[in-house]
Order: sequence, then C-alpha cells, then structure tokens
Amino acid sequence: MWARHQRRWFGKWHLYLGIIAGAILCVVGLTGSVLVFQDEIDAALNPSLFEVSATQQKIPLENIVSLVRERYPDRQFEYVMDTRPDATGGTYRFYRFDTKEEFFVNPYTAEVLGGRPVDSAFIRIILNIHTTLLVPVAGKYITGIAALCMLILTISGLRLWLPAKWKQLRAAMKVNFRTSGKRQNYDWHNVLGLYSSPVIILLSLTGFAITFSAPVIALIFLINGKSPAEMSKILAAKSERVEGGQRFSEADAAKKGYALFPEGKLIGMAVPRDTAGVYRLDMRTEGASRTGNRVMLQLDQYSGKVLLNSEENFPNSGNSYLSWLTPLHYGTFGGMPTRILALLGGLIPLALYVTGFIIWWPRMRKNKSPKAPKTPKEPPVPAPFLQVFGKGFRYAGWVLLCAAAAGALYGLLSGIIAPPAVFAILYTTILIVLNFFVALLAILFNALFLAPFRRWSRGVAKYFALSLAFMIVFVPVVLFINWTGLKIF
Repeated sequence: MWARHQRRWFGKWHLYLGIIAGAILCVVGLTGSVLVFQDEIDAALNPSLFEVSATQQKIPLENIVSLVRERYPDRQFEYVMDTRPDATGGTYRFYRFDTKEEFFVNPYTAEVLGGRPVDSAFIRIILNIHTTLLVPVAGKYITGIAALCMLILTISGLRLWLPAKWKQLRAAMKVNFRTSGKRQNYDWHNVLGLYSSPVIILLSLTGFAITFSAPVIALIFLINGKSPAEMSKILAAKSERVEGGQRFSEADAAKKGYALFPEGKLIGMAVPRDTAGVYRLDMRTEGASRTGNRVMLQLDQYSGKVLLNSEENFPNSGNSYLSWLTPLHYGTFGGMPTRILALLGGLIPLALYVTGFIIWWPRMRKNKSPKAPKTPKEPPVPAPFLQVFGKGFRYAGWVLLCAAAAGALYGLLSGIIAPPAVFAILYTTILIVLNFFVALLAILFNALFLAPFRRWSRGVAKYFALSLAFMIVFVPVVLFINWTGLKIF
C-alpha cells in the first residue's frame, strides 16, 4: 500500500526534490542553526570589540556620530547601530558599505576599540555560506529556491504521512521500537518530519522571502492596491538641497524620530552619503514580538522633512516584513523557546536527509533489477475544469488552516500565537500569487500556441483551475487583514 502511495505525484515530488535539494538544505540548515545565536557567538569570539565596562552615562547613539567624526576624521562610515540596545556593556558598531569594513566604539568614552573587514568575521563566513553557499551571484538564488523546495518537501511529506484511516493516526505519530531497524528508520523519518513541520514551514517561507525580497515587497504593495512604482518612489526618496541651507545634525534627526514615536528607541542610523542622501532612522517600539516593532524613517538631510514613515506608508503586511521576517527566521521573536525551536529546525533537514536516503537506497537498487513487462493501461480521463476548480477550494481551505496552525504552533511555547499564524497566511499568499502568475502565463501559452493546433494540455488547465481557486481563497483574507487595519503585529 505504501509503495503505491509513494508512486503518486506528491510522492514523486518528495523523492526527486529530496535527492536534488537535500544536500544543499543540509548545509543551509546547519549554518542556520549556528546563526540563531550569531550575536552571542560573535561577541564570545571577539570580546574586545563587543564588551566594555559601563563606567558612566552612555552617550546616545545620535550624539556618538559627531564625536567620532570629530575625533577620528579619517574614519569613514555610513551606518551605526547599537550592538546591545537592551543592556549595558555593549558597543556601537560603525559600517562602511562600499569597502565592507566596520569598527567598534566604546559608547561611554567614544574611543575606537578596533575594526575589521566585515567578511573576515567567523559568523559572517557562516552567514555567507547560509545565504549564498559562497557561490557568487547564483548562490543567493540557489538557497532561495532550496527554501521553496523545503516547503514543498514538507507539504508533500505530510501528505505521504497522512494515514488512510483515522484509527491509524495514533500509530503513525510515534516510533515503533518493537519492529526492525529498517521500519524504525522509516518511523523516525515520518515522526521527525511531522513534529518539525510547523517550524520548517515558517523557516522556509521566511527564507524564501528574505532571498527574493524585491518581488516579495512588490507583491505586498500590489496586493494592497499600491503599484510597485509607487513603492520604488517611496524607497528611493532623495533630499532636496537648499542653497545656503544648513544640514540637519544626527541629533536633530533623532529628535524628529522621537517626536513621532515618543516611546520609541533608536537602534540604528544611516547617515547621508552625498548631497542627495537621506537620514534613515531604525527605531523600535513596543510590539507583540520580543524584538519589538521596527519602524523605519527617512528624513531630508536639509529640511528634516519626513520622506518615509513605514507605519504610515507601508501596508500592515509591509510592516510585518520589517518587524517579523528576520525574527521569525531566527526564532528571536519569542525569546529563548523559539530560538531553540529554530536551532532544532536547522538540524532537521540533515536528519531527514539521512533517514530518507536509508529508505530510498534499497528501493533504488531493487528497481535496477529486471522487471516483467507491464500491461499498458488506458490513460485516465481528465476531470472537468469546474470539478477541479471545486476541489481547489477544498485544498485551499486545508492549506489556509495548516498555514495558520503552523505559525501558531511555532509561537506556542513563547505565548505568541496570533502574529506568527497571520504571518504564515500572508506569506503563503505571496507564494500563491507568484504561482498564479506562472499558471496564467501557462494557460495563455496553451490557448495562443497549442490550442490552434489541437495540442491543448488538460494538465495546464487543471493547474490553472487549482491556482485560481487558491487565489480566490487566500487574497481576500490578506485584504481583510490590511483594509480593516487589524494590528495583529
């Protein structure tokens, strides 16, 4: 029964994607587990750069910039951030993006503690492996597609695991230690995949969104009735130089931020690179996430005019991208419980790859032996379009429910349930919209170039029907979240 079950289309997807992407996912997962505690590891390896004694009142971040510029005129930088905004003993970190260099400053004395090339740090090497596999240009997209493969592997694996009868459910949720080693390995593969699936789904969604940030952000705006061109205009705002006008200081720019968000905390600031550059303030306010709600402001360097306020200019789902994407990917949104879950989630691909290989290898060798010729079967009669369209609604309903459940279970141990659940729905919708565009192109090609020659593909029509049903179910949910101003995040 199980052999027949795995010969179905979702079984083949699970097998082939596991073989093709499995090794890459192991590398990405293992490095991701290390990155869950990247700040702590970097500080432990470089204590002289990250740790100082709190000898006096800490100099505010907006004031440290002018002091460093005055005392160290040869030091060039474009961004400064607080390495430990919630505790004493941390340092200020200054970046220079064009040369990829950074240096660290004592926040109590404004003394430069030392510097380094950004890519020389151990944790940065791990990050580069995680995001690009150290492959120039193409590596970034390979890891992003691998994240999508992991999502498909998880969904198809759950479908393969699902017992045929409800009374078999309890047995399928545990390892039977009374059977052979081969069967126990099979049970371990199923059980590990089942219980890790909520975390893996969120890690896959966020990993894909981080890699393909440009199209994902564009789709967030598009779904909410804003054109990508409008988004680009907002993000590419420039300062208007005034003849004889005085440039705003970093302290004045910070005052603007605090005036808009009196309870906010400035955790990072980008200084203008040229006469058209702007101040960018990264602030944090109270939010559902343990890491807070991130707010991004852009200010004209001459007039102090607010050019971008993420709380006003971004849709609700856009704000979730700022505040939740990275914390969900590394588990920091819920504190230590979710960080441990994210760490374990990074180890799971290796465990599944090993147990899956042990399952697959004997079958592959067996399949090489000569087989008796099979009796040809009549091809199945394709289901009508409307019938497939109806099934699509049922499938979409289950996927919607599973996405929400995955997010809720991920945050359950930390007591943060609703935001991850909504986030999972939002970013599953992004994938569904992307998939619909592909399906639309396929059906148009089918109609324009194949149908006139009687080569119409019923498989493409079925794919379009399912994709359309998913769009109709998911998109209104996201529109409801944004148009009602529901502040889940």
